[in-house]
Amino acid sequence: MSTSNTFYATGKRKTSIARVYMQPGKGIIRINDREMDEYFGRKTLRMIVREPLELTENSNRYDISINVNGGGLSGQAYAIRHGISRALQGENTELRPALKKAGLLTRDARKKERKKYGLAGARKAYQFSKR
Repeated sequence: MSTSNTFYATGKRKTSIARVYMQPGKGIIRINDREMDEYFGRKTLRMIVREPLELTENSNRYDISINVNGGGLSGQAYAIRHGISRALQGENTELRPALKKAGLLTRDARKKERKKYGLAGARKAYQFSKR
């Protein structure tokens, strides 16, 4: 979806939801009104967020504003990556094959399995004793 040079997309991972607003600019990425380096302390999470931009060689072409909530930092980073990939695709459909080949457009559907009654967790059982 786009309105007057601003491209919007939603990315999801586990329970994290990222709303990504992308517009032409200098390459500034702000997450929840904070700089990305301030929001994500780990370098690997910052690399995950930048992956679609570096793959399509658009690192310094767009300013990106992101609202993300839910889940932990790792899930949020992957949700942001998914949202940025979808926004790039919405802006330029020629980028789709490269993003698809790298697996950046596919929503990772894995979620935490629910705990079942009679068990200690989703699959873990209480210790069994014959006597």
